[in-house]
Amino acid sequence: MANNQTPLTEEEKKLFGDLMPEELEEIIDSGLNRRHFMKLIGLASAGLLAAYVVGAEQALARGVALDVQEFPPAAVENAVTVNFKINTQSVNVVVDSRMTLLDTLRERLGLTGSKKGCDHGQCGACTVIVDGNRVLSCLTLAATCEGRSVISVEGLAKNNTLNPMQAAFLKHDGFQCGFCTSGQICSAVALMKEAKEGQASYITSNIRQPQSSITLSDDEIAERMSGNICRCGAYPNIVAAIKEAQTGKAVEQTWQFVG
Repeated sequence: MANNQTPLTEEEKKLFGDLMPEELEEIIDSGLNRRHFMKLIGLASAGLLAAYVVGAEQALARGVALDVQEFPPAAVENAVTVNFKINTQSVNVVVDSRMTLLDTLRERLGLTGSKKGCDHGQCGACTVIVDGNRVLSCLTLAATCEGRSVISVEGLAKNNTLNPMQAAFLKHDGFQCGFCTSGQICSAVALMKEAKEGQASYITSNIRQPQSSITLSDDEIAERMSGNICRCGAYPNIVAAIKEAQTGKAVEQTWQFVG
């Protein structure tokens, strides 16, 4: 794993010092690696970062350098070399021509943000953005991505700033266990482009009427996100997050308690 050269901010030092003191010196010396990042994700899922909002957002927005696992073509059955751009970084990777994009991201490039849920294109946990459109990476062959641009959840944040959709998901608690969240966020980001281009959905009325930019209703958001399943049932919060990210207007946070 390449070192993260960006020094920690004071907020991040406080965050790591309080929550991961045994690893603080390592992070300062060599940068944030995947193990630290996954631990942060776990803490976020457990709601333990609420008191460290600024430092947590900065740390979660940090890019994680690619760790390309290379094999010689002779060591790979049905080997093909694929050249594509992943999160603005160009890569050449030798893969089996039958290897999916999801497995390539997770097993060869070390980008484990995209999750393997059903592996049959039914849950949406593996959703990534290819050339601006959302695709199910478990049903997409890596070999078909030659020359294309792929964005996974790791590539949405810029420098130390979260993508507005990521920030909205945090604000509205649009995740619980977090397993589907990366796919949900990638799908939601691409959905914004679809709405901006006036693309119709199943419930859009009068689809023969060309439309420009669409401001999505709750029902429209729910329909367009129906391919992304959340086993925890965080749907109301996800809809609120997407609505706020699309309109730029604050949506009231709702908290639902059992009992």
